[in-house]
Amino acid sequence: MSDLKKYFSIGDAFRYFIRVFKKPDPNDPTSFNLRMMHGINRISIVMFLFCVIVMIVRAFLR
Repeated sequence: MSDLKKYFSIGDAFRYFIRVFKKPDPNDPTSFNLRMMHGINRISIVMFLFCVIVMIVRAFLR
């Protein structure tokens, strides 16, 4: 049972979601590529959440 619980654990996904949207540490040097990757991930997360909301609204309106 614990293997199944560990398989469906989504804690890592929430930690990544919080890490992507927090302000970067000015003392931690990052490369341009890393900043662009996080920027693209922010855009894709926002688009995904928007589409999920649209799909839920459309499902309730039908």
